[in-house]
Amino acid sequence: MTQRGTLSVAVIGTGRMGADHVRRINEVTAGARVAAVVDVDGERAKSVAAGVEGCTAYTEPAAAMADADVDAVLIASPGPAHEAALLAAFERDLPVLCEKPLTPDAASALRILEAEQKLGHRRVQVGFMRRYDAEYVKLKALLDSGQLGRPLMLHNRHRNAASPPGFTDAMLINDSVVHEMDVTRWLLGQEITAVTVLRPTPTGNAPEGLSDPQFVVFETGGGALVDVEIYVNCGFGYQVQAEAVCEYGTARIGDGHAMVTHMAGRWGGTVAQDYVERFAQAYDHEVQAWVDATRRGEVTGPSVWDGYAAAAVCEAGVRAQSEGRRTEVELIDRPALYA
Repeated sequence: MTQRGTLSVAVIGTGRMGADHVRRINEVTAGARVAAVVDVDGERAKSVAAGVEGCTAYTEPAAAMADADVDAVLIASPGPAHEAALLAAFERDLPVLCEKPLTPDAASALRILEAEQKLGHRRVQVGFMRRYDAEYVKLKALLDSGQLGRPLMLHNRHRNAASPPGFTDAMLINDSVVHEMDVTRWLLGQEITAVTVLRPTPTGNAPEGLSDPQFVVFETGGGALVDVEIYVNCGFGYQVQAEAVCEYGTARIGDGHAMVTHMAGRWGGTVAQDYVERFAQAYDHEVQAWVDATRRGEVTGPSVWDGYAAAAVCEAGVRAQSEGRRTEVELIDRPALYA
């Protein structure tokens, strides 16, 4: 298809993630520019816009989308604000990159699913950035090649140095394990059908009221078992690892051994301290892929269906967590638009 000119993007939300996307598009991404930024805090929006030539600050997403200079939208606002912004983008048929979650719950995600189907074509790429991480891409290619045979189990570790203030048990599922939910579906090509959550005695490093760590088990439609160790107060850094156990072998990623040093009688490396550092290149590749596809007039990557499925698994996970029992995932039949 014919390649369009420079893509003019409105970035909605100028918090940590949104501001980083503004920097990324402005300094790293080819074929795009930031034409507008939106934040309910008008002064913050103006401050971010001031650092980008030709960028206009808004406090309302719809106003930015009405700007004749805006071709596409990147949503990085808090999850509860996503539904209104997505529906506004659909009204103007604008392409969207929406950071996860698509929306905070399955019911609202289903409304977005139905609204996009009424358009008759995909408009949204959901920001599950692990699909663009080099190690995960290699693991996906190896599993798809069939060299290791059928995947039987997938082991995941997801650790943070410390949880932010106000972090809750439900957020362990909705904000953290949601990444393993999506990457499991993507790596294995199977839907998650049930969730179980187990709790060891909490670490003394966890704030009062937070049961950390937890052990989450997924069952899939293809008969695989998947476990996730989620530990958000490990103390030493940010660590994401995965090991696929298959019929003819195993494959593991995330050991972080890109460089090992030997000095002063010791050997070792470093551990990333947060997700922005660990997945910096994945975010770069994700946004570039979205820009490239949009300029071709296409939509690729994780879909609204993927966002809805993740929300449905999250709801099952939170129920399993609170009720202490295996909980089945409730999904509608997959619409033809997302086949």
